[in-house]
Amino acid sequence: MQRIYEPENLLEAEMLIGMLGSEGVQVHLVGRDLMGAMGDLPMQGLLGLAVADDQAEYARQLIAAYNDAQPLAGDEPESLPGTLIC
Repeated sequence: MQRIYEPENLLEAEMLIGMLGSEGVQVHLVGRDLMGAMGDLPMQGLLGLAVADDQAEYARQLIAAYNDAQPLAGDEPESLPGTLIC
């Protein structure tokens, strides 16, 4: 297994796990069990997404596409132009 990405928080991790899973990539979330100890542990690098070696490159491509996503014209509210609202 390879650690391919460090999500900023548990919400992003769960979102990416769902997206990768829908594309047939099995993902293991490293560090989920440490979330209760956040007061004692540094936050950087606590969470990580790990996938099988043969799926690592494909998963990295999917995550890069996710991070590069832009809102479609007309999908954002007028009060927040250029903002992707999920």
